[in-house]
Amino acid sequence: MAYLIRAILLATFMFPALVESAVRHYNFTVVMTNMTKLCASKSIVTVNGKFPGPTLHAREDDNVIVRVTNHVKYNVTIHWHGVRQLRTGWYDGPAYITQCPIQPGQSYVYNFTLTGQRGTLLWHAHISWLRATVHGAIVILPKRSVPYPFPKADKEKIIVFGEWWKADVEAVINQATQMGVAPNVSDAHTINGHPGPVTNCTSQGFTLHVESGKTYLLRIVNAAVNDELFFKIAGHNLTVVEVDSSYTKPFKTDTIFIGPGQTTNALLTADKKIGKYLITISPFMDTIVAVNNVTGIAFLRYKGTVAFSSTTLTNVPAINATEVTNTFSDNLRSLNSKRYPAKVPLTVDHSLLLTMAVAVNPCATCPNGTKVGAAMNNISFVMPTTALLQAHYYKISGVFTDDFPAKPPIAFNYTGNYTGTLQTTNGTRLYRLAYNSTVQLVLQGTTVIAPENHPTHLHGFNFFAVGKGSGNFDPNKDPQKFNLVDPVERNTISVPTAGWTAIRFRADNPGVWFLHCHLEVHTSWGLKMAFVVDNGKGPNESLIPPPSDLPTC
Repeated sequence: MAYLIRAILLATFMFPALVESAVRHYNFTVVMTNMTKLCASKSIVTVNGKFPGPTLHAREDDNVIVRVTNHVKYNVTIHWHGVRQLRTGWYDGPAYITQCPIQPGQSYVYNFTLTGQRGTLLWHAHISWLRATVHGAIVILPKRSVPYPFPKADKEKIIVFGEWWKADVEAVINQATQMGVAPNVSDAHTINGHPGPVTNCTSQGFTLHVESGKTYLLRIVNAAVNDELFFKIAGHNLTVVEVDSSYTKPFKTDTIFIGPGQTTNALLTADKKIGKYLITISPFMDTIVAVNNVTGIAFLRYKGTVAFSSTTLTNVPAINATEVTNTFSDNLRSLNSKRYPAKVPLTVDHSLLLTMAVAVNPCATCPNGTKVGAAMNNISFVMPTTALLQAHYYKISGVFTDDFPAKPPIAFNYTGNYTGTLQTTNGTRLYRLAYNSTVQLVLQGTTVIAPENHPTHLHGFNFFAVGKGSGNFDPNKDPQKFNLVDPVERNTISVPTAGWTAIRFRADNPGVWFLHCHLEVHTSWGLKMAFVVDNGKGPNESLIPPPSDLPTC
């Protein structure tokens, strides 16, 4: 026994990483669950019968193993949004990109390591629109010996935003696809699964309980399907300290702007008089596109608040409050400390300009003979029937090509009065990158049909948002204003309406990695593409072999 103890102590000193890291096991069972919202009941797809789903807890560098078992009639995959998946692309989750779906009655074990990551992320289904109800938070604590780079809170609270449809969500998107039109918008916004009181339904809503004088770290997740949101707590300021699991320079604000797939950590100090305060989430839309304009309501309640106390109210931002979104985004800066440096690529091997546009394409089976679509560089992405990562790994021909264009095929005044064709080309075209090459990607909004803000997510990487602006990107003048010192580091970024956003990243993760608008309606229409990153030198720079239980198509 003494020998065993000495051996354990010796291993502790010789291999501290083995002690700090742990293996976290989870079981996700996908089932149908009856839920009542908006004073009506329906059956929804859930994980473990919960909406939102269970929170995944881990620490930096932990190995996470999640067995997902599918007990519903739909094909299912789970994406671990923002997890780098270094060399483990088989576990990233987007259907037909890195894996074939988990079919009814089948299971798949996701196995990944949270290498060098800490903070708040999210997981969600990544097939059809199942993520409307199949989603949850990921909480990654720092290593045990490493403190937060901001004042430690007394408690932590998880707040997940979502959307709720009275109708069956899969029926909503399927009907719209068959008709070739835009789907109906949701009926409510939810906070931790609760819409709060709405017209004709006085549901209770979520309550955030606090104690006077204490500070809370709010881990805020926007798991909404199609809506960018404003978040406010009446009478209280918030101090933003992290976005997308990357630390930021702290700044105070009374309004947080957060797009689908984004996360924000903020400190809340309960320093107001005892009472009840309104919490709101409301949509942002600064163009003519239809959106769910119902404000989601919750309450902050101090300990000691007497029953039937009046609620301190707040004004929600205007739905088209572009200045509020700009102010919030402009305040985001990487911490860029000695421990957490901003490793911005200063040279660029690949410079890409990607236009983002909606479109109208022919449709022989649609009532009007046309269908709505969307495209990057005028290519509407066609989902394959074989997973792209498998096709890449096994060198299967005919599944994709690697000739995605680095710039629009025809240059035009992207944000001017567009009078050209509304039709796109279609294809499964990828852009190939050498291992460790550097990429500058300018995401250019357009006014084709209608300008719109596009929250865009890149799988497999974090990137630095080095610049943004209105109108057309100027390759000669705009790079002179880039922030290459402390730009915010993210995995999902908003492309402003009729404007552009520039990001940079290093392609240090071999595999096939999805890039798409995180408004599910646009992804459904084809506003997506993928990068294929080749292996580097040796096993540490190469994609691992596929697991034995990888689902088949």
